[in-house]
Amino acid sequence: MKPEFYIARRFAFKQRSTSKPTFIVLVAVAGIAVGTAALILTLSVVNGFARSVENKLISFSAHLQIRHPDEQLFQESRSDLAKLVKNKNIADASPFLEKSFVLRSRNNGVGEVWLNKPVRLKGVNEASRKAFLHKFLRTGNLAPVNSGEGIALYVGQTLAENLNLRVGKKVMLVSLGGEQSGTKLIASHKNIVELLSSLDLEPGVIRGIYDTGLQEGFDDYLVIADLKELQQRCNPMMISGYDANVHKLDQLQQTVKESTNALGVPSYGYTVFERYANLFEWLKLQKNITPLLIITITIVAVFNIISTLLVLIIEKTREIGMLSALGLEPGKISTVFMVQALLISFSGIATGNIMALSLSLFEMRYHLITLPEKSYFITYVPLLINPVDYALVSLSVMALTLLFAFIPARIAASLKPGTALGT
Repeated sequence: MKPEFYIARRFAFKQRSTSKPTFIVLVAVAGIAVGTAALILTLSVVNGFARSVENKLISFSAHLQIRHPDEQLFQESRSDLAKLVKNKNIADASPFLEKSFVLRSRNNGVGEVWLNKPVRLKGVNEASRKAFLHKFLRTGNLAPVNSGEGIALYVGQTLAENLNLRVGKKVMLVSLGGEQSGTKLIASHKNIVELLSSLDLEPGVIRGIYDTGLQEGFDDYLVIADLKELQQRCNPMMISGYDANVHKLDQLQQTVKESTNALGVPSYGYTVFERYANLFEWLKLQKNITPLLIITITIVAVFNIISTLLVLIIEKTREIGMLSALGLEPGKISTVFMVQALLISFSGIATGNIMALSLSLFEMRYHLITLPEKSYFITYVPLLINPVDYALVSLSVMALTLLFAFIPARIAASLKPGTALGT
């Protein structure tokens, strides 16, 4: 072992008693450990939060949709579906039909009051409906009972609470017929009889209540129904578009272009990231704060190691003078303190990694930190344990420590033997 490495180890972890090393070294190791753990946990929380919300949005909806302009309905075609599935990146594709209604529910409380809420009714095929309900259904049955009482409906938990809905309850779906604008509809009729006759009224029965956790704009708005049943009652053989899922999300944008080119004009497509762009921009904003946090914690760690080494230099001034008097070159004295910084940094980084991993596993197991689901779409703090984050933080802290340890090391090397021994 080289002398400077041996001396550095003795300086860093020399026992002042039978069991304890220098107190200032323990403080330095603890400071680096806390800074490293804070950096790793910050990245774990930010990345885990983004991953959880993205997965929930993606699992709630298809990866891409193909429609016609102005939400025009068009006839379902097996050849179009075959063209979509032919794409190598598309895992599955299915047609859907969407219509806007006002959902009316009778509240049998004090008096007879009707509760109303605008909803979007989406008819999907049996396979898509079962796949969705298998993940999110809370009460009800996966397979609706065809009793002839009305369209079998699956509503979100928030909508069910707002309209006092329960499984088996009968409701009324009210649509403005073929008119897109209620103002135009009212202006085009002369009396209330003609106005009422233009409304589409469809009975419905609540067959299940689902809960995705996406309460605003999702669980309080979207109602799931069977595609064939909705087509029979509203628009036979007509659909609003095609839902499709892909194998590789990183090729999603290219897959949309290929799919729309295969179907031709007037078809157009968009991804789940474009459809919910506001939410994904919100997630990007969360990630943009991460560099500021990392810089702040890193600065604290850097000043910690600089102050620690300076204190150690003051503490070891006489030893430095003695080494210089014995002929140890200034460059090797500088190396002693650089190695000392390396040892302290390595101990702190290793401890910080263990702390971060332990706290992450503990939180993932017991979920002690909860979040309001209405605001964050999730009920607890999500953590993503990524080995790359651990490696990057560790290497970054190590590099910065050695970089800024150069200043105290040069100060130690510049001490004159006479001055150092005379203190």
